Amino acid sequence: MKRNDSGRPKPLILFVEDDPSLAFATKDNLELSGYEVIHCADGVTGLETFNAHKFDFCILDVMLPRMDGFTLARKIRETDQEVPILFLTARSLQDDKIQGFKLGADDYLTKPFSIQELILRMEVFLRRSKDRAVEKEITRFAIGDFEFDFQKLTLTRNGQVQTLTFREGEVLKYFASHRNEVVRREDLLKAIWGDDDYYMGRSLDVFISRLRKYLATDDHSVKIDNVHGIGFRMSW
Repeated sequence: MKRNDSGRPKPLILFVEDDPSLAFATKDNLELSGYEVIHCADGVTGLETFNAHKFDFCILDVMLPRMDGFTLARKIRETDQEVPILFLTARSLQDDKIQGFKLGADDYLTKPFSIQELILRMEVFLRRSKDRAVEKEITRFAIGDFEFDFQKLTLTRNGQVQTLTFREGEVLKYFASHRNEVVRREDLLKAIWGDDDYYMGRSLDVFISRLRKYLATDDHSVKIDNVHGIGFRMSW
């Protein structure tokens, strides 16, 4: 792994984008900002490249030749639940963004975007990944019949292990840390996404729906209830 001027390893970024001008400018700016970037121009090459390296972050365009970004993200999630995935999309339709979150994406940016905003969003995930490796706070929780390990991003019951995405883990950890408390929707959004706009709220609903599905088999009736007009309460 290459190192930056401070001697720290450079984060390795997978960047899959078929627009040559955008790809060149983005890759160049990211490398100038201290990242190591491998660029691919289509989804099939992107998947092959992902399988050949250990990436710290993935930036995927949605509209790609040979394999679209949604399919690529789904295949990445089949082998790696942890690596953060950010979609770049020219689409502004709400359903496309929600579909991306359902496939396991962590964030999105709509084109055109500023390189500064892209880097800030990346740094949120990369910083949290570093913090997870050294944090001293509680990272393991008993949730009904489940054992939740935030550092490993696993939810285990009766020997059956469900691997979570990073965002799923963050949401579940927040709830587990506030057991039986009413969690305000905007507080949860700001704590994890840093914002509480409409699209972030819709993506939160997707993550909560998935967590409810994972927890549905618990004998202690773990529940994430909606509290009308306020937010949620997790109890067991």
